[in-house]
Amino acid sequence: MVAMALPAAAQETYQDTKLVQNELNGTARYVGMGGAMEALGADLSTISTNPAGIGLFRSSQVTVSGGLVAQQDATTNPSLNNNFGIHFKGDKTNASFDQGGFVYSMRTGYKNYLNFAFNYHKSRNFDQILTAGNKLNNASQNKLTAMKYPYLTDYNMNGVDACYSEILNPITDASGKQTGLDYLNGTEFLYGQYQKGYIGSYDFNISGNINDRVFLGLTFGIHDVHYHSNSLYSENLEKETSTDTYELLKITGTGYDLKAGVIFRPIEQSPFRIGFYVNTPVWYDLHEAGATDVSMFNSSNKLDKGHATDYDYKVYTPWKFGVSLGHTIDKMVALGATYEYADYSRIDNRINDGGGYDDWGYYYDNSSSDDAMNSNTKRVLKGVSTLKLGAEVKVMPQLAVRVGYNYVSPMFNKDGVRDGSIESPGSFYATSTDYTNWKSTNRWTCGVGYTIGKFFADLAYQYTQTNGEFYPFMSYYDIANSSNDNIADATKVNFKRNQVLLTLGYKF
Repeated sequence: MVAMALPAAAQETYQDTKLVQNELNGTARYVGMGGAMEALGADLSTISTNPAGIGLFRSSQVTVSGGLVAQQDATTNPSLNNNFGIHFKGDKTNASFDQGGFVYSMRTGYKNYLNFAFNYHKSRNFDQILTAGNKLNNASQNKLTAMKYPYLTDYNMNGVDACYSEILNPITDASGKQTGLDYLNGTEFLYGQYQKGYIGSYDFNISGNINDRVFLGLTFGIHDVHYHSNSLYSENLEKETSTDTYELLKITGTGYDLKAGVIFRPIEQSPFRIGFYVNTPVWYDLHEAGATDVSMFNSSNKLDKGHATDYDYKVYTPWKFGVSLGHTIDKMVALGATYEYADYSRIDNRINDGGGYDDWGYYYDNSSSDDAMNSNTKRVLKGVSTLKLGAEVKVMPQLAVRVGYNYVSPMFNKDGVRDGSIESPGSFYATSTDYTNWKSTNRWTCGVGYTIGKFFADLAYQYTQTNGEFYPFMSYYDIANSSNDNIADATKVNFKRNQVLLTLGYKF
């Protein structure tokens, strides 16, 4: 009830990262070429990166794309060698509607065109199963709460701490005043999480060209967030005791941004072209509903406590910049390369301060930056470079073959921590303690395309792999007494995904 009564709310660093990065998705041609089309253009998916790419269309077009996404090596029944295991529901393979849009192209001069376009694409697919298990070596989640207890404030006591504070036995001094909590050491843990949902991006574009050498474009984007997560964290403790910590989390909301770009041919007689683009932050207005439930039990007793939160907040993602190169050879070969950069340490977590009505009677929200959480974001996250390479070869006029590759540098500093003691509403509202420091991402793609008159079909395959280090909770170091240290070692995890994508299109 105290959590729900607070007027101010903000998010925390590790939850933000679910929203800020886009995946490689869109039309099958775009995916098959690794997305390296920001200078080549003439594909609807460039609307969300370099809007000038829409300016290269010379005819109108409509496309729709969908397929299957499957996670490799996923399990919903993780266990350790002693048969300590858990089970949770989760689908390893899911159908996905990934793109749908059109471009309307009209000639305005001998070499000039003015184009209008709309495109929907799934910029983020949250479907993921994550499991981890390891030894605890006397560390535990309940011990972390006990270690924090003497220093608790309204802001660094999260939902998990609130539950354990009611379950653990109190420690009192001679006068009867509570000075701490009695904890149990852990021996091992298991974790299972099923995430699902998506971010849908709706882009509206106007673009054109000047004498077929300079191409300009502007896109207004709306982003629709639907994130759901179910997780179970279990520990085996001393004294034949165990704990289960359940979390249910739902994030919904909308955001908007602007994207601007230019493509130009520096040599009039050459098809070689260079592209530049910039994307503003996505200004997100979000709502989170979270709940956690902690159970501690042995053969003769079970204690159970729950905690729930429900609040609104804002997150502003960083600016994004890109440069790209494109070249075609005899209309039979297309080559593309794109470099993109975004500094994710600049994410702006914002606190809702309330609102009011303007002179016209419209309600507006006031918000301010959460300086404490933003300082933590600068320590945990860093700038990310994305390199995209792609090629297309027409083995015959109607048949094209494509390959692509992406490298995305790590977003997380390797020593990043989900710090639950930060004096921020984001820490206070947290309903879990786990976090993963994901490393670099590698994507390999390939595809084929076939054209019959005004109809065309493209098929693409994408394999993505990201490795990471999972932690069930932040480590606590007691400088005065090292025997009180509560250190959680990293557990190696990975995320391997396979995608098959089909695009059907019509030119008119």
